[in-house]
Amino acid sequence: MTQPFELPDFYTPYPARLNPHLEEAREHSKQWARAMGMVEGSGIWDEHDLDSHDYALLCAYTHSDAEGPDLSLVTDWYVWVFFFDDHFLEQFKRSLDRPGGKAYLDRLPLFMPMDLADGMPEPTNPVEAGLADLWARTVPAMSPEWRARFAESTENLLNESLWELSNINAHRIPNPVEYIEMRRKVGGAPWSAGLIEYAARAEVPAAIAGTRPMRVLRDAFSDAVHLRNDLFSYEREILDEGELSNGVLVLETFLDCGTQDAAEAVNDLLTSRLQQFENTTLTELAPLFAEYGLDAQACADVMAYVKGLQDWQSGGHEWHMRSSRYMNGAQEADRSAAGVLNPGLPGPTGLGSSAADIRSLKGPTTTRAETARARALTHAPHQRVGPSQVPDLGMPFTRRLSPHLDAARENVVEWSYRMGILEPQPGVPLSHVWDEERLRDHDLPLCAAGIHPDASPGELDISSAWLAWGTYGDDYYPVVFGRTRDLTGAKVCTDRLRDFMPVEDPSTTPEPVNALERGLADLWTRTAGPMAKDARCALRKAIEDMTESWLWELANQAQNRVPDPVDYIEMRRHTFGSDLTKSLCRLAHGERIPPEVYGSGPMGSLENAAMDYGMLINDVFSYQKEIEYEGEVHNGILVVQKFFDCGYEAALRIIVDLMTSRLSQFQHVAANELPVLFDDIGLSAEGRAGVAAYVRDLEFWISGILTWHEDCRRYTEADLRRHAETPVRLPSDRARGGRADGGDGAGGAGGATDAGGPAGLLSLSRPTGLGTSAARVAQVLAGSGK
Repeated sequence: MTQPFELPDFYTPYPARLNPHLEEAREHSKQWARAMGMVEGSGIWDEHDLDSHDYALLCAYTHSDAEGPDLSLVTDWYVWVFFFDDHFLEQFKRSLDRPGGKAYLDRLPLFMPMDLADGMPEPTNPVEAGLADLWARTVPAMSPEWRARFAESTENLLNESLWELSNINAHRIPNPVEYIEMRRKVGGAPWSAGLIEYAARAEVPAAIAGTRPMRVLRDAFSDAVHLRNDLFSYEREILDEGELSNGVLVLETFLDCGTQDAAEAVNDLLTSRLQQFENTTLTELAPLFAEYGLDAQACADVMAYVKGLQDWQSGGHEWHMRSSRYMNGAQEADRSAAGVLNPGLPGPTGLGSSAADIRSLKGPTTTRAETARARALTHAPHQRVGPSQVPDLGMPFTRRLSPHLDAARENVVEWSYRMGILEPQPGVPLSHVWDEERLRDHDLPLCAAGIHPDASPGELDISSAWLAWGTYGDDYYPVVFGRTRDLTGAKVCTDRLRDFMPVEDPSTTPEPVNALERGLADLWTRTAGPMAKDARCALRKAIEDMTESWLWELANQAQNRVPDPVDYIEMRRHTFGSDLTKSLCRLAHGERIPPEVYGSGPMGSLENAAMDYGMLINDVFSYQKEIEYEGEVHNGILVVQKFFDCGYEAALRIIVDLMTSRLSQFQHVAANELPVLFDDIGLSAEGRAGVAAYVRDLEFWISGILTWHEDCRRYTEADLRRHAETPVRLPSDRARGGRADGGDGAGGAGGATDAGGPAGLLSLSRPTGLGTSAARVAQVLAGSGK
C-alpha cells in the first residue's frame, strides 16, 4: 500500500545510542506483560504484537545509560502505557462509548496512592493490575514531590483520552493551538519526562520544577516527541483507527493544503521546538541555577535530566524508524540478526545505525533547520511596513459600554498624576515614557468600559487604573531596559515589585521609589487587602507571571530572536495579563463555581481560546507600531512570517484564520464540552449559573478588547507619526506637586499589558462568599495592548 506522504528530512542533532541491557529488558518485559494478562487472552495483543512493537528497543534507545533493573522497570511502564492506549481504543473508542470510558478512567488514580500504606483496590483488568504493580515498584525510590508530579502527568495522560473520544464523537478536528495543548496531556511525553528522572537517577529539585525554564524544556521535549509520532503514525491513526487528533491532519485542515505539505509543516514545527529546547538550555539554565543558589550536585542532576531528554529525542526517532507499529518503510524481512528493523536507508545497518546517517550531519535536514534558525535570529528591526491592515473580524458577542466612561477617563488621569506615571523617574534615564496626551490617546477606560459594561463608577475607575499601571509597565520596560540591554536592572526592578504584594503582613512593604512601585502598592492594598490568603496568593502569582514575562521579552530582544510559535503563544498570555484576568474574574463568582471546574480541561480550553483571540486582535492592530516604530520581535504576524518564510499578507491571513478557529473553539467548548463536564461532576444548578455568568464575562472581555482597539488613538499610522514627532511633555508643576500616596482616589483592579496597551480587563460581577468583599472594589482586570 502506498504511503500517504513521504517522510520529511528530520532535524536529528543528537546521535542515538543503545543501552547494553536491551536483551535483559526484552525478556523481562515479555514475562511481565504475560503475568499482567496483557498477552494471551487479553483480546488486545498476542506475543507477535508485543515482539514486533519492541518496546524494550524503544527504552534501550531512549534511556541509553540506565542500569539493567531500571531499564527493565521503565520498559514495563512503556508496555503498560501502550497497552492502555490499545485497550482503550478497542474497548471504548471504536464503539464511541464515552460513559464506559469515563468509568474505566475514574478508577485508575486509585492505583497511585501517595503513600503505599494507604493500599489499593483489587485490580479488575490488565491495565489496573499493571499500574498497581508499577507504582509499588517505582515510587519508593522517589520523593513525595516527584510522586505528585508523576501521578498528575499519568492522570492527564489517561483522562484526556476522553477529549480524543469526544472529538471523535463530534467529528471535530482541533485547531493547532488547541491540539498542541491537549496533545501534551494525551500523548504522554510529560509522563515520559518523569520516567527520565527515575532512569537517570537525576530528580529535578522541587524548588525549580515549576519554573519557566524547566517547564519550557519539558514542553518543548513533549511537543517534539508528539509531532514526530504524528508523522510516523498518521497512516495507522487516520486511515485505520479513525482518529482526528494528529498534527498532520490538524495542519492539513487548518492550512487547507495537501498531506505532504502538512507533513513538512509539522516537521518544521518539530524542528522549531527542538531549537527552542536548545535555546532554553543554553541561555536560561545558568541564570536559573544562580538565582536559586543550587549546589553542584543539584546542577549536575538537572543537566543529567536535560541529557536524558536529548537521549529520548534521538532514541525515540531511531525506534520510530524501526518499529512495525509505524509508517516508516521498514519491512519484516529487513530485520537484522539482532532482531531490529532496518529503516531501509542507505548506509550502515544494525543497532544504532541511523545515528551514522550522513543527513544528520549535513544536507537537506540541517540546511532547512539552520535556515529556519537564521530567519528567527536575523530580523532587521524598524523595517518600513506601512499601515496595519485590519480585516473585518466580525464579533458574535454583544458590545456595550459603561455609562460612566467619561468620568473614568478623567479619574484615571488624576490617579496617574498621583502615582507619578506621567513624569520622569528620579535618576532613571529614558523613563519619561508617558504624558497626559498619550494617556488620553490610549483611552484605557474605554477598554474597561467595554469589558465591564455593568460596572459601578468606582469599579470602572479601579479597572481603568489597573489597566493604566500594567500598560505603563509594559511600555516602560522596553524603553528603560530594552534599549540599553540592561537585563540585570530589569530583573532587580521586577524582583522589587514582589515586595509590594505582601501575602501576610502589609507592614513589611518598603517605601516605593518609582511610579511602578507606587502604583502597585496602591492597587494591591485596595484589591488584595480584604481577600482571603489563598486568593491573595493567586493574585500575586498572576502579577508575578506577567511582570516576569516582560523579562522574557527583553531577553528575546537582546538576542534579536523572533520567538518559536508555541513559546510565543504561551508566553503572550502572560504578557497579555491572562493569569491576572483569570484570578480577578474568578473571584467575582465566589464559591458558586467549584475548584474542579476551574481546574478542568474544558475550562482551561475556554479561557485560553478567549485570551488567544484577544491577544491576536492586538497583534493585528499593533503590527506597524511594533515592527516599524518600536523594532519589536513579539508579534504573532511576524512570528508566522519567520516560521513559514512568507509575506505580511499571507501571515495576516493565517493569524486571522487562527483567530476564527480560536473563537469557534470558545463557542464549541461553551456549548458542548462544559455541559458534559457539568454532568460528569454533577454540578449544581447554582454552579451552572455561575459558569454561565463567567462565560458571559469572557464574551464581554473579547468584544470589549476589539472595541478598544478600533476606537483608541494608539495604533493608526497618523497617531503613530504624531507620537513619534511629539516629545513627551513634562507634567505641570500643579500636577507634579499634587501627587500623593494614593489617598481615596481611583485605585485599580485589573490591568496587564504587553509592550503597550490593554488587552483586557475581565468583569467581576457581585461576588459572594468568604473573603470576596474586596472584589466589590477590585473589579477586574487585565490586558495587554502593544
